[in-house]
Amino acid sequence: MPIDTDTLIDWFDTVGRDLPWRRPECTAWGVLVSEIMLQQTPVARVEPIWHEWLARWPRPSDLAAASQGEVLRAWGKLGYPRRALRLHAAASAIATEHGDVVPSDVDTLLALPGIGAYTARAVAAFAYGKRAPVVDTNVRRVVARAVHGGGDAGPASNTRDMADVEALLPRSESRAARLSAALMELGALVCTARSPRCGDCPVADGCAWQHAGRPAYAGPAKPVQRYAGTDRHVRGLLLDVLRGTSDPVEKARLDVVWPQAGQRDRCLDSLLVDGLVEQTADGRFALPGEH
Repeated sequence: MPIDTDTLIDWFDTVGRDLPWRRPECTAWGVLVSEIMLQQTPVARVEPIWHEWLARWPRPSDLAAASQGEVLRAWGKLGYPRRALRLHAAASAIATEHGDVVPSDVDTLLALPGIGAYTARAVAAFAYGKRAPVVDTNVRRVVARAVHGGGDAGPASNTRDMADVEALLPRSESRAARLSAALMELGALVCTARSPRCGDCPVADGCAWQHAGRPAYAGPAKPVQRYAGTDRHVRGLLLDVLRGTSDPVEKARLDVVWPQAGQRDRCLDSLLVDGLVEQTADGRFALPGEH
């Protein structure tokens, strides 16, 4: 069942959140930074850090000139810090290969280091008003319910998910880009995973899930994400120590952050492999480029 795209776009134009990376004055670079930061991180945590980054590094070349250590320090507590290094690498490529201007073409964006299918299409759509299917978890859930009548989206399938959204997009480039943002906003604010507010949904009348009686999701169980005690948690604790000092630290400084030596050493090793930590010639540890 097709979504009434005109109604959805009108709804978004009226109630869409006033986020800084959606404002007309925001550069494509600002959009790219927001998209990297927003991966698996809520808007409320991203917005203040985004403002800090754009004030400090308003162009890709500004970020490219910073050290990896500076970038990781500025990333703070956003989590998944490898994203910071990917953004740094992309900034370097944009500065040197594209005249300090974020490309507008999806294929060119995909050729940048660390830029995947979602981010490339999001930048093309949201920064340049291009017609490109932008598919995240929120969009997949909206399509699963409104179009297919399911309680939620099943396992991701890039080909199927892209085709589903492609079929919804208006031919007009600007309207298609607007719809991409509207679908995402509907999933984030109304068609939520646990407590959808169907009474507030602008396209509820045509929703296949509503017409089917809102059946419960019956697909494969989704893994429950936890944080405390995971390797990601321990890696974060180790990085916190290094972000809190300007000099390399002895391993003893790192050993106190987590009592389980095997897990702690495994996490430290993974940080070294990922290039998030470097070891000095005398055996101490530091953020990359800071020794």
